Amino acid sequence: MADELKLTEQEMVRRGKMEDLRAKGLDPFGQKFVRTSNSGKIKEAYLECTKEELEEKNVEVAIAGRIMSKRRQGKIGFMHIQDREGKIQIFMRADSVSEDDYELFKVADIGDIIGINGVVMKTQTGELSVKATKYTHLTKALRPLPEKFHGLQDREEARRRRYVDLIMNEEQRRIAYLRPKIIRGLQKYLDDLGYIEVETPVLSPILGGASARPFVTHHNTLDMDFYLRIATELHLKRLIVGGMEAVYEIGRLFRNEGMDSTHNPEFTTVEAYLAYGDLSDMMDLAEGLITTLAETVVGKTDMVWNGQEISLKAPFKRIHMVDAIKEVTGINFFELDTEACIKLAEEHHIDVPAHQRTYGHIVNLFFEKYVEETLIQPTILYGHPIEISPLTKKNPDDPRFTDRFELFIGKKEFANAYTELNDPIDQRERFVEQLKERDLGNDEANDMDIDFLEALEYGMPPAGGIGIGIDRLVMLLTECDTIREVLLFPHMRNKVEN
Repeated sequence: MADELKLTEQEMVRRGKMEDLRAKGLDPFGQKFVRTSNSGKIKEAYLECTKEELEEKNVEVAIAGRIMSKRRQGKIGFMHIQDREGKIQIFMRADSVSEDDYELFKVADIGDIIGINGVVMKTQTGELSVKATKYTHLTKALRPLPEKFHGLQDREEARRRRYVDLIMNEEQRRIAYLRPKIIRGLQKYLDDLGYIEVETPVLSPILGGASARPFVTHHNTLDMDFYLRIATELHLKRLIVGGMEAVYEIGRLFRNEGMDSTHNPEFTTVEAYLAYGDLSDMMDLAEGLITTLAETVVGKTDMVWNGQEISLKAPFKRIHMVDAIKEVTGINFFELDTEACIKLAEEHHIDVPAHQRTYGHIVNLFFEKYVEETLIQPTILYGHPIEISPLTKKNPDDPRFTDRFELFIGKKEFANAYTELNDPIDQRERFVEQLKERDLGNDEANDMDIDFLEALEYGMPPAGGIGIGIDRLVMLLTECDTIREVLLFPHMRNKVEN
């Protein structure tokens, strides 16, 4: 009773209609309805037909959907119903359906779900429609939809009630349907290159594969704490050791960090590894994949994202991190040692934490302050310092740097790639350095993964590897400014009730 007191007048009326349906022997929430077509198929097949041609064809269909508009005048009425493919008009005549069917139509509400058997036709105004011969009530909507021209204008509320947003918002439906097409396109691209799709564990007793703060959970039977994985890297590399040679995984990752327009605590990435490859192979893969997805799935390579015009047509600009800093600031870090870097950071008012007072960390801090915001067009930025790349091979010409690149588009990182570190002695030293950083307060430092080191000791071939953020890629290809629009159910703060 307390809940009923909270009902609006419209909700009370709809519940009354629900009971009326029951009184007539009808289930307000319906049964199976066999469809023979949908709005998309009907439009594809008959949109170009004339009124007379359709009359001659006499095409019978059975369709179902949600009532989105309704108007009636005497014994004639019109509705638009919406299914997965879009909307189509329904033409109702009292003399074309049974008396009971027309009565059901008369009392139906916008938002109700119905089935229609009928004949494809065009009205006098030329609108492709279905002339109903049978009306089937399927589901009574107990809440009214938002006002049709505005829908859920509060985007935060729309994300909380994505089910309503999908009903009312054509753009949101476009994104929801395009995302899986992008992922299928990605799979096809990698499959065609000979990569094998695999699955690896989500729960891990070791924190590794990236620098990030984890979620921790507990397994009761084993009485062990586990991390929700922050990366798929170390397991995929084990498969390269095992001889699978070219593998990839599309998987959920979990990072217990901040939320903003490009970050969600759980997100989707693809990581790929290629035996006998290197950084240049990953550069080619990133360029080819993104350009191909833009061309084949979206149908264009020129995007507008966050107010910036961006071309996704390969080739992309390629530049060393130190050269990129020099382009913007005039400072050449190739010529500086650690002491000079620390002094330079002080002069530029860059705060350097205790565990980052090294050459490489300071180079990276300068990049983040001066360069990152300038990278609008796709840019492959390579030559990361060794201190910020614990799993990457040293550059053979300058051991201060690694064979790593990040792909930046529209000021954001889209991919991270390496010539993979396969020297177990070097890898052990990197893990030791990570443990030292943890002791100095870096709670994102990697654990010592003994099993991974053992795997490397069996021999891992030279390899290239790459990770690409799928959510951010979908944002770019759908031209969405926030990650919350490309996730069907993004994480949200608790709603504050007034």
